[in-house]
Amino acid sequence: MSNNNFIVSARKYRPATFDTVVGQSSVTGTLKNAIKNKHLAQAYLFCGPRGVGKTTCARILAKTLNCFHPAENIEACDQCESCLSFNESRSYNIHELDAASNNSVDDIRNLIDQVRIPPQVGKYSIYIIDEVHMLSSSAFNAFLKTLEEPPAHVIFILATTEKHKIIPTILSRCQIFDFNRIKIADTVNYLQLISDKEGVTYEQDALSVIAQKADGGMRDALSIYDQIVSYSGNHISYQSVIENLNVLDYEYYFKLTDAFLDHNIGASFICFSDILDKGFDGHNFVSGLSSHFRDLLVCKDPVTLQLLEVGANIRERYREQAARCGVGFLFEALNICSACDVGYKISKNQRLHVEIALLRLCEIGVEKKKSDQPVESAHAEQKPTTSAPKQQAPTPARMPSPSIKQALSAKPIVKTDVANEPSPPIEKSEPSAVVQDAEVTSEALNTAWTTFAEKYKKESRYYNMLTADTPRLEEDIRVCFTVGNSFYQEAMQKIQQELQKYLREQLQNNRLEIQPCFLEKQETHKAYTAEDKFAAMSQKNPALLELKQRFLLDFE
Repeated sequence: MSNNNFIVSARKYRPATFDTVVGQSSVTGTLKNAIKNKHLAQAYLFCGPRGVGKTTCARILAKTLNCFHPAENIEACDQCESCLSFNESRSYNIHELDAASNNSVDDIRNLIDQVRIPPQVGKYSIYIIDEVHMLSSSAFNAFLKTLEEPPAHVIFILATTEKHKIIPTILSRCQIFDFNRIKIADTVNYLQLISDKEGVTYEQDALSVIAQKADGGMRDALSIYDQIVSYSGNHISYQSVIENLNVLDYEYYFKLTDAFLDHNIGASFICFSDILDKGFDGHNFVSGLSSHFRDLLVCKDPVTLQLLEVGANIRERYREQAARCGVGFLFEALNICSACDVGYKISKNQRLHVEIALLRLCEIGVEKKKSDQPVESAHAEQKPTTSAPKQQAPTPARMPSPSIKQALSAKPIVKTDVANEPSPPIEKSEPSAVVQDAEVTSEALNTAWTTFAEKYKKESRYYNMLTADTPRLEEDIRVCFTVGNSFYQEAMQKIQQELQKYLREQLQNNRLEIQPCFLEKQETHKAYTAEDKFAAMSQKNPALLELKQRFLLDFE
C-alpha cells in the first residue's frame, strides 16, 4: 500500500460481482434470481445507511444485465464488449446521475428525452440515480410518468439513504430493497482479507475496534483502515488503533468494574480523573460504561453470548469479569448509568454528576449487607450487671436545624392547671436489680429522642409529633415536650410509655419521666357581620367610634 499510485481501499477493493458483496446476501440473491428468471422490474429503489453497498450493487446489476455471456452463477463474464466498456468507464448504456446536483425539473426533462434513445451495445439502457431523495417536489412529479411506463429498453435504479423523504407515488412505482448495516464479524473478515493481500500484519482486537467505529458501513471501515495503516505502518496493533481513533480502552472499564465490586470509591474516582485528563468526554464515557455493563450481562447467558461483538482476547476478559458480577448488580448498574446519561446535559457540574453515579455504583450491595445483619431491637431490655460502673452517655449527634414550626412553638402557652387535662397514667417500672442513675445531658437526650423518632419515620403521625418540638430536660430527670393539638395529644398518649422506657434504657437512668405539655386552645371569634367587623376595628382604633358618632354614621 506504499506504491506511488495509491488507490484508497474503498475503491481498490470495491466488489465487482454479486458474490463479493459483503453482508447483503438477501439483496444479491433476489437480484440474481430475478435475472435468471427474467423477472425484471422497470425501476428499483436501493435504501440503507451510507457505505453498505447500494451504488455498488446498482453497478453490478447494470453490468450483469448487459453482459453477453453471463456465467451459470449469474455473474458478468468480464470478457465481452459490454463488460469491458463498463470496466473502462466508457459504456454508453449505463448512465449515472447525481440527484444532489441535478435536482431541477429541467434536469429530469433532459433525462426523459434521453431515455428514448435505445442502447448501442447490450439489451438495456440503465440509469443509476444516486441520492434520489434530493430531487425537488416538482422534479419528482415530472419523473412519475416516465418511471411508471418507461421504454422497454430502460431500467431505473434509484439509491438513497433517506427513504422517508421520497414521495409515496415514487415508492409505489419501484421494487424496494432495504440494505442492512454490515455486521462487525463480516467487516473484520473483509479487513483480514485485504490485510493478507496487502501484506499488513494485524491484531484481531484492533480490527474489531475499527469495525465497531465504522458502525456498519464498509466504506467507513476501509477509510479508517487506510488511516491506521498510514499511522502505524504495516502492523495494525490494538494500542495504535485506540490512540489514533481516540477510543477509550476497554481496560478502563474493566478496572472500574473491579473497583465497583470491591466498593473502592477512591480507585473509581482516580480512574475517571485519568480518563478526563486524556481528553475523553464524560458523556461518551458514561455511554461506554453502560455498553460495558450490557456486554457483561450478555456474557451471563450462553444463549446471548453471540451478541458480544468483540475480539477473542477481550471476549475472554468479559467472561472472567461476568463470572464475578451478579445479575442484580448489573441491573442496578445499568439503571444508575441510564439515569446519569439522561441527566448529564442538564447538569451544571457534569464532572460531579458522573462522580455521584460512580459513588452509587460503588455502594451497590453495601446497603443489602447492612440490612442482612441482625439488628438489636430498640425495645430489648439491657442485661443488668452487678458491678458495672456508670457508663459514659452516648456521643452527641448533630441535631437538624430547627424548622419554622419549632421556632413558632419555642415559647408555647402552657396550661397552669394540669388537672383539667391530665396526662395518661404512667406505669411505674419495676426496679431493676441495679438502680441506674447515670447523669443525663441535653445532647444525649436529643440524640436518643431523634433515634426513637426515626423508628416511626414511615408513620407520619408519630414522626411529625416527635419532631415538632425539641425535648427539654428539667430537674435532671423530667423530660418536658410540647404537644400542639389534640391529634398529636392522642398520638403521644399511645407511645408515651414506650418512649419513656426507651429513654431510660438508652440514657441508663431509671428515674426519667416524660411530662408532655399541652397548648391551650384559644377560642377566637371571627367577625362576619359589619357590626362585628366595626367593633373589632374600633377596639384597635377608638377614633373610629368617635368618627361614627360625630357624623351620625350607620350601617347599611
